[in-house]
Amino acid sequence: MRWDGGSVRFNVEIADTFEDRARGLMFRESLPRYGGMLFIYEKPLSVSFWMKNTLIPLDMIFLDRHGVVQNIHENAVPGSLETIPGGDDILAVLEVNGGLSTKLGVPVGAEMRHTAFGDSDPIWPCN
Repeated sequence: MRWDGGSVRFNVEIADTFEDRARGLMFRESLPRYGGMLFIYEKPLSVSFWMKNTLIPLDMIFLDRHGVVQNIHENAVPGSLETIPGGDDILAVLEVNGGLSTKLGVPVGAEMRHTAFGDSDPIWPCN
């Protein structure tokens, strides 16, 4: 993921089936510092998440079909049943450790590369 003034590389698990997306990061007691889970949908849609059975705080980064960050929900509360709206036309959601997006300075408008967004090579070229 990159933006004006910064970049970061996450090592993500993929949740691209209904079952994997439903389970998500439930019951996990920890997540590697730059680890996460990328929830990928078949097509862009309106998405909402919750934290049922989730034991650790998470940041939720909502991405459009181009891999551009549309919304960030920071420090979702473990176990909360509150619905967290992500927005419309969302193709993927990246969950990372709570507070990490702020610590790194990830803004709305940042770009993520992954084959889910049509990138044949998910690595940024050297300039």
